[in-house]
Amino acid sequence: MTILSTISPRALSAPESGIVEVVNYARGRDGLIPLWVGEGDLPTPAFISDVARDALAGGETFYTWQRGIPPLREALSRYYQRRFQKSLSPENFYVVGSGMQAIKLSIEAIASPGDEMVLLTPAWPNFAAAADLSGVRPVSVELRFEHGKWQLDLDRLQAAIGPKTKALFINTPSNPTGWTATREELAAILTLARRQGLWIIADEIYALYYYGGARAPSFLDVMEEGDRILFVNSFSKNWSMTGWRVGWIVASPAIGQVLENLVQYSTSGVAQFMQRGAVVALDEGDAFVDANVAKAAKNRDVFCDALIATNRVETLKPDGALYAFLKIDGVTDSRAAAIDIVDKTGVGLAPGTAFGDGGSLFMRACFLRDPEHVKEAADRLQGYILGRRRP
Repeated sequence: MTILSTISPRALSAPESGIVEVVNYARGRDGLIPLWVGEGDLPTPAFISDVARDALAGGETFYTWQRGIPPLREALSRYYQRRFQKSLSPENFYVVGSGMQAIKLSIEAIASPGDEMVLLTPAWPNFAAAADLSGVRPVSVELRFEHGKWQLDLDRLQAAIGPKTKALFINTPSNPTGWTATREELAAILTLARRQGLWIIADEIYALYYYGGARAPSFLDVMEEGDRILFVNSFSKNWSMTGWRVGWIVASPAIGQVLENLVQYSTSGVAQFMQRGAVVALDEGDAFVDANVAKAAKNRDVFCDALIATNRVETLKPDGALYAFLKIDGVTDSRAAAIDIVDKTGVGLAPGTAFGDGGSLFMRACFLRDPEHVKEAADRLQGYILGRRRP
């Protein structure tokens, strides 16, 4: 008997991240331009980190409110009024240890082992893995890819719903595809969920990274009181706080005690000094977020235009999020291609094999970085693509 043979089969089944595999392969190389993970290259701005530092130095290191400190929940309420034109009480907000924990706790709150959850793929792999670890079966519904654009097939979504389906997981704008649901599509999804008695877990982390307006359409625009929706979100992308691991859930106060109990038995709350920084991010960070979004929009154009110009990349500019999801002519094994590309060009891309059904022929690049680095990465990739033999 080995030590591993005594470990829970559910834990043993947790997959290695296909993104991290490539990162670990090439991390630390000279001249590397890392576009593989979903974050920008700016550190957290000083107006946020200084407040957290002062709170830490001031002794804010004790147990605190498990739902989040009142000033942070109030700041979230103001943020949603300002950015989403939605009046929500501070009692609608629950502060958790990252967007990832928001997803995991949402799954735990509404599903039991043996249930199923339907998700749209290609998708960030962590949701499906988190569902599996909770004993919940993820059911994939592939977005259609036609003429470089990703589209939702509502009939396909409806056909995937079965007697064990408990929820729909909808990430829009989408990581990795950039697909962004229209208001009409969100209304149709919500109508379907109501008719089937399903929950929706709405991942709107990229809502402000939308290239057709001030923000992407949201379920908040079409929902009514009593709809079963859990919104999961994070401070990571908007305010360059990926390493902080602070997120939130928007939910009905009716299930507030349930969510608080789940926080209690997982992390027992987010450090108070970190929450102080998060308050300032929300209240004083609009200009920083807007600058990040503007940079992403320009980089999207530079990067995608360069690769589309090769006539050997099938993609269109994404409507939202931070990623170009590229189908390179002749690539049939994106994992092997990611290794080859980093070896030959020094550009780190995430293989599409990491993103589930429908993603295996694609490569993901995050363009929220220094514009000069993005241009250089595009030039290197352009040379690599044009240098490949046509299949």
